[in-house]
Amino acid sequence: MPGHHLQISLARENSAQPTFQRNSQTTAFVEGWVLYAETLVYDMGLYDDPLQHWGTLDDEMLRAMGLVLDTGLDARHWSRAQAIDYMLDHSGMGCSDAEAEAEVDRYIAIPARALSYKIGALTIQKLRRDAEQRLGSRFVIRDLHETVLVSDACRSAC
Repeated sequence: MPGHHLQISLARENSAQPTFQRNSQTTAFVEGWVLYAETLVYDMGLYDDPLQHWGTLDDEMLRAMGLVLDTGLDARHWSRAQAIDYMLDHSGMGCSDAEAEAEVDRYIAIPARALSYKIGALTIQKLRRDAEQRLGSRFVIRDLHETVLVSDACRSAC
């Protein structure tokens, strides 16, 4: 379970970090790790069914919609109803009115939420590409993940 469970457990157990860092939940770091971790299924060859791949693409579309919702609500001054209509009109798998309302309410309550998720994921992906390029055949993905999760290196980058 490479997502929140692993990440937050490691952070809380890390006695080398001050208490406030062990218990902080910086959105770009926490959610960025989860979005990055979701991409690991491809590296691990875990998807053998095209529908599983389609599901991840649908999740990516929902996140892209989140970027549009953030922008619409915060920069374009969309009403809650406009944002809900946008979500209902553009969801690939479809969502209920209640699901769209709950998501839009989260975007209203936490401005730039979707942006912080994506920036965190892109930052971790860039750190990985840079490490792969710099280390070449010496690159070990497990070491990168340990560095990102256990040290404070990524918190400042994310």
